[in-house]
Amino acid sequence: MTMGVIVGNRGFFPDHLAKEGREEIIKSLTAAGIEPLVLSPQESKYGAVETRVESRKCADLFRANRDRIDGIIVTLPNFGEERAIADTLRLADLNVPVLVQATPDSASKMSIKFRRDSFCGKMSACNNLKQYGIPYSITSQHTEAPDSDLFRKDLEWFAGVCRVVKGLRRVRIGALGARPAAFNTVRYSEKILEQHGISIETVDLTEILGRIHKMKDSDDAAQAKLAAIKSYVSTAGIPDESLIKMAKLGAVVDGWMKETEVVMSAVQCWTAIEEYFGVVPCTVMSMMSNDLLPSACEVDICGVVGMYALQMASGTPSALLDWNNNYGEDPDKAVCFHCSNLPKHFFADVRMDFQEIIAGTVGKLNTFGTCVGRVKAGPMSFCRVSTDDTTGKLRSYVGEGEFTSDPLDTFGGAGVVRIERLQDLLRYICLNGWEHHVAANFSTVAGMVHEAGSRYLGWDMHWHK
Repeated sequence: MTMGVIVGNRGFFPDHLAKEGREEIIKSLTAAGIEPLVLSPQESKYGAVETRVESRKCADLFRANRDRIDGIIVTLPNFGEERAIADTLRLADLNVPVLVQATPDSASKMSIKFRRDSFCGKMSACNNLKQYGIPYSITSQHTEAPDSDLFRKDLEWFAGVCRVVKGLRRVRIGALGARPAAFNTVRYSEKILEQHGISIETVDLTEILGRIHKMKDSDDAAQAKLAAIKSYVSTAGIPDESLIKMAKLGAVVDGWMKETEVVMSAVQCWTAIEEYFGVVPCTVMSMMSNDLLPSACEVDICGVVGMYALQMASGTPSALLDWNNNYGEDPDKAVCFHCSNLPKHFFADVRMDFQEIIAGTVGKLNTFGTCVGRVKAGPMSFCRVSTDDTTGKLRSYVGEGEFTSDPLDTFGGAGVVRIERLQDLLRYICLNGWEHHVAANFSTVAGMVHEAGSRYLGWDMHWHK
């Protein structure tokens, strides 16, 4: 990642602090694998920003690297010049997340030679950003040294915020097939999503099936996908006819996604594809999600947006699950389940099988291709995104919990989750008309997604804490 850096300075405070502060923040960013873009000492005094001329120089540097910069860090090694900071951001006009950091004073160095007053300067800088209408984030503690563990964790958090914002500002989603008629719950507004930079590319399921029909079993793309499926999951007991159908489906979908430049998908996974083609698409979707091209079932477009948000924050695969069952008498535990297309990343163990729920309707031979097994234990972040047509808003809720190792004997892809105050969350979901689907990720990134959505993307956010 690349971060623009504004080093604040105010002349009647010790200048050497600005010089040292610039060097410290560069060192911290570099250690985190982040490339800093900052004025050099030749371009301004100590490479800091204090005057109008220096503001313009810094803004010019940022604008010249507009396509590279993921976020901006304002570092205050002393009080800082509040107007120069705000002017730089206004002139650059990058519309990326901003993090304001202030370096703490040392109680043993409070003489005029060493006193920073960044504790106070941070308030002034934030006040000016508020006046200018520039959204910004702050560190978890009011003052933090750039080389501290506190700032290292905040920098990791902020980098996640930047990834979510950048990933969702301009993104394209593939909708493969029509919404299953029985699932009014996954209705959504394309127009509201478009207003937030999220575009939907639709394709009729008959076009996908038509391309499959024209593809020979010996086609290189089909054979490559067949080999990938067999190396991805155990296919013992699965008919060869079903496997080649899955392979051709995967090859066609891969090609269509590349043609249309979509990075995630939502699929009409039942029951037409089983009745008229003869497999479930679950394994193909699981493989895409595992490769960080998230894919949601039942054409749940907003569901896959939640998957993508969690993925951008954590850098790991997401799944779409049902809030499905209570777990015994524990009010803070539930069973999360899908048939399933969960990515392999989610499983303690996984194998390919048939879809037990609809096999009784369309026949077992038409339902091979699910990825079934037990979800492994670990941390859980969850997210649901929805369009609210009555208010014209994009809304979302996020939270954290854990997948547990509690015993569970069932079919599909399933796991037990524990979430503090789960009954309050379930009450919130029901009273506010949320969908029964939820995106999940093995991480603790709810705060990143909440900050990105509420502060920078204009979403109406709820954080279950």
